[in-house]
Amino acid sequence: MLTEYKFGPILFREECTFRREVHFGDSVNIDLQLVKARPDFSRWSIRHGLYKNDNTLAATILVDGAWIDTQLRKLTVPAEQGAKMMDAMPKSPDFEWINK
Repeated sequence: MLTEYKFGPILFREECTFRREVHFGDSVNIDLQLVKARPDFSRWSIRHGLYKNDNTLAATILVDGAWIDTQLRKLTVPAEQGAKMMDAMPKSPDFEWINK
C-alpha cells in the first residue's frame, strides 16, 4: 500500500527502555498502541511493548513520527487507507489527540 500511494513513515524520535534481557530462543511478542495523533494522522506517537516468554516486559519503544510523500520528499497526510489503518490501531489508555 505504501508504495502504491507513494507515502511512507518518517521517524523524528525513537526511544527505547530496556527492562529484561532477551536470550536466543526466547519467544518475543510485540504489541503496539497509538499514544498521540493529529486528527488527520499526519503526526503520531506509537508505543511498542516487547514481551518475552511468559509476558515479561523486556523493552518499551516510543516512536514519534509523521508521513512523507516519497516523490515530493515533503511531509504529508496519509492516504485514506493509511488514515483508516491508523484509526483502527489500538489506542493506549492515555491516548490524546494533538492539534499542534
